[in-house]
Amino acid sequence: MRHANPAQQKRAGGGGVAAFLRHCTLIDLVFTSFFSILLFFLLLVFTPLGDPLALSGRRSLAWKSSNSAAQRNKLIAVFDSGGDANIEACPVEEVDRMPCEDPKRNSQLDRYMNFYRERHCPALGELVPCLVRPPAGYRPRTSWPGSLYRIWHDNMPYNKIAERKGHQGWMKEEGSYFIFPGGGTMFPDGAEQYIGKLDQYIPIKKGILRTALDMGCGVASFGGFLLKENVLTLSFAPRDSHKAQIQFALERGIPAFVAMLGTRRLPFPCFAFDLVHCSRCLIPFTAYNGSYILEVDRLLRPGGYLVISGPPVKWSKQEKEWDDLQAAALALCYELVVVDGNTAIWKKHSTASCVKENKLGFRYCRDSIDPNEAWYFKLNQCVNKNPYKGELTVESLPKWPDRLLKPSPRLSSTENMGDSFEDDTRFWAKRVDYYTRSLGIKLGSPSIRNVMDMNAYLGGFAAALPYNEVWVMNVVPAHFPLTLGVIYDRGLIGVYHDWCEAFSTYPRTYDLIHVARISSLITNSKSTMARCHLVDLLLEMDRILRPIGTVIIQDSNEVVENIRRFSKAMRWKIEAHETDPDSPSDQMILVVTKKF
Repeated sequence: MRHANPAQQKRAGGGGVAAFLRHCTLIDLVFTSFFSILLFFLLLVFTPLGDPLALSGRRSLAWKSSNSAAQRNKLIAVFDSGGDANIEACPVEEVDRMPCEDPKRNSQLDRYMNFYRERHCPALGELVPCLVRPPAGYRPRTSWPGSLYRIWHDNMPYNKIAERKGHQGWMKEEGSYFIFPGGGTMFPDGAEQYIGKLDQYIPIKKGILRTALDMGCGVASFGGFLLKENVLTLSFAPRDSHKAQIQFALERGIPAFVAMLGTRRLPFPCFAFDLVHCSRCLIPFTAYNGSYILEVDRLLRPGGYLVISGPPVKWSKQEKEWDDLQAAALALCYELVVVDGNTAIWKKHSTASCVKENKLGFRYCRDSIDPNEAWYFKLNQCVNKNPYKGELTVESLPKWPDRLLKPSPRLSSTENMGDSFEDDTRFWAKRVDYYTRSLGIKLGSPSIRNVMDMNAYLGGFAAALPYNEVWVMNVVPAHFPLTLGVIYDRGLIGVYHDWCEAFSTYPRTYDLIHVARISSLITNSKSTMARCHLVDLLLEMDRILRPIGTVIIQDSNEVVENIRRFSKAMRWKIEAHETDPDSPSDQMILVVTKKF
């Protein structure tokens, strides 16, 4: 047996003591640092010592805010006086500026029910007025339908989805392009195959279904390939600084919108969608007393279909959530069509609203709650009554495209609008013809795919366009009559919005923006008092318009002339035109081209 040398034992013991002392010293240092920081924090909070630092921070924020307000006021003064102005380009880091979906601002807000991921807009004058520049290497987008399959990489140089989801067929980088094979997490073999599977249980290819909502849509391949079946899908997802899902969808030419199902209703009327779809959207439908499944019920047209693919449908370790979802659907009188693997399909009751006795607490909403109101309207934990009886069911509406020109049953509940539907349809058919023949607007050409009508009323402008070649985001101002339901009954899509706030989309997402009576968008409905200024609206229009995109503006001679003079500051190319012969003589039309 080998014996240890006493001298070695002594050295080893001494080394151990030294190591122990060093360890204690390290612990003491950590604790001392922690308590020093804690003491300093308490001194800042509970003594006057922190006042100068807080004041300095407040002064800095106030200076930035006042500086932004001063620049805005200067631009407004120039606009009103007809003088010359110069609007600077935004900083490079604001290439994807979205004022109402700013992660830095929203990260300070309450996380309950994802409140912090909803819209939260800065006050007027809080942002520095500037023109959002495109990223380096930006070029005119690939035209439709090729853009469904590939887009320029440099227009959106964000690789994380391609890196993380490439194996699921979402997208991949290939040379100068991003390529979209059409896959998704729940359909890695492609959206077309997945849609074919759904068509076994849902009348997708028969013209019965027209409007669809895709929740948590990824890059919107599901909605993109449904367009081949004449099903117009509005896809939505929240802003994601790492993935930019909605930005990819819009660059592909697919209808999409930035939104979060949180504490408020989504900005759509009741009974808008013939189909509501969730493919691994991870929305906790039955949480918060079923608030989210009740919002889906508000949006789903009677006789429509709800498809949930992925968790919690027969999902491991989510048995309770799956049981709760089935119980909620049963309480709402939904018919379970099929459970195929991890995909469940329900059909909504076709006639009046229905609530069975249930343990979930579901009950009817009070009569005073309008199911169509949806602009900053808090979610209800109740079932919205159907005020239209059996008139708005999927089965009762004409098949597409006949429903496009059919007056909506909702018109009868809106004052003085029943007789105006046909007149409005005829008016916009003539006006769109005038745009193309006399003004040279290339509606229906490959260069125009994503279109917005900022003041849509009954959707007449969109109905007059070649619907197979473009899609239109019909915007009904939130302070105007709630006509958006009529637009959905025609088989078109849109949202409510207040144009004194930024729109929920990324920069450079629309090829053409159309607006009639632009000045009415910023005034109170019952007075001429302005709620914001045209300068704010013009800057927002420039933000969401693609380079070399087009804007059509119609208003009085005075308003049009003021915008024309201000166009130099916006770097816009302007052409002023008289309106068509059937329009008032005191009106003019501006055709704007955004310089590259």
